[in-house]
Amino acid sequence: MGVSQLGYLGLSVSDTEAWEAYATDILGMEVSERAADGTLYLRMDEYHHRLALHPTGLDDIAYVGWQVPNEREFEALKQSMFEGGIEYVQGSRQEISDRMVRDMVKFEVTGVPYEVYYGGKVLWEQPFKPGRPITGFKTGEMGLGHVGFALEMDDIPETTRIFRDVLGFKMSDWIGPTPFFHVNPREHTLTFPPRRDPNDPKKIGHFMVETNSLDDVGSCLDLCMQKGVEITSSLGKHTNDHMVSFYMRTPSGFRVEYGWGGRLIDDTVWQVNTYDKANIWGHLRPQTAPTPAS
Repeated sequence: MGVSQLGYLGLSVSDTEAWEAYATDILGMEVSERAADGTLYLRMDEYHHRLALHPTGLDDIAYVGWQVPNEREFEALKQSMFEGGIEYVQGSRQEISDRMVRDMVKFEVTGVPYEVYYGGKVLWEQPFKPGRPITGFKTGEMGLGHVGFALEMDDIPETTRIFRDVLGFKMSDWIGPTPFFHVNPREHTLTFPPRRDPNDPKKIGHFMVETNSLDDVGSCLDLCMQKGVEITSSLGKHTNDHMVSFYMRTPSGFRVEYGWGGRLIDDTVWQVNTYDKANIWGHLRPQTAPTPAS
């Protein structure tokens, strides 16, 4: 089975206070814990955390946590990585404690730090309390959501080979040169779009969270406009996952996609397709949005 979901993201941030306000008041996450080293843990569901904000100032990804179901799958995936030429290192006791998992290993692909783990900490006895009135996030077996990393065009074929052939991710579809992968029914959990701006050093392009209600998306859009959060792409619907969503700027400069209604994959009948355009409608950038008639 291998990787079963995107379990957590670690972010290196320069302003944890701004991030806390953004994550709770805008996104609707809950502060789970504040560590002695300043790390802020954020919940979206029954897990102790889905985001860990480290006050280390890079404003970029610190690590990506891929969950596997159990120890047997964990050991099997490590063997596959060894045979596939992926060099990994054992997580230290401190790292395992900080991630609140049973065990984990670390590796890099095109400079992005990844982790594989099992046994994440769950807090059923402390029900998730959203930071603002929302119905909650669509997680469960499908994990946190999805994440995208900007790659150089020359790196996409080899990265695709590693995730598909070694780590066992399944191809969902392509939008132009951009591959999309899934590990569970969520239409995609990982994508590698070509880097648009050669002057932007950030590894992470965006991550996506999906809510349980379209109203949660609409109320978030209202809050962004009321509180001055930059909207980088207007409300729209994607061609591949059919997600109704919009994109906004985080305090670290990269983007969050906030959406609802993504379609699900049934691997017994799914067929990989290619799309020329990313959107059925919408997702306009501010400079391309039409001027309202007077």
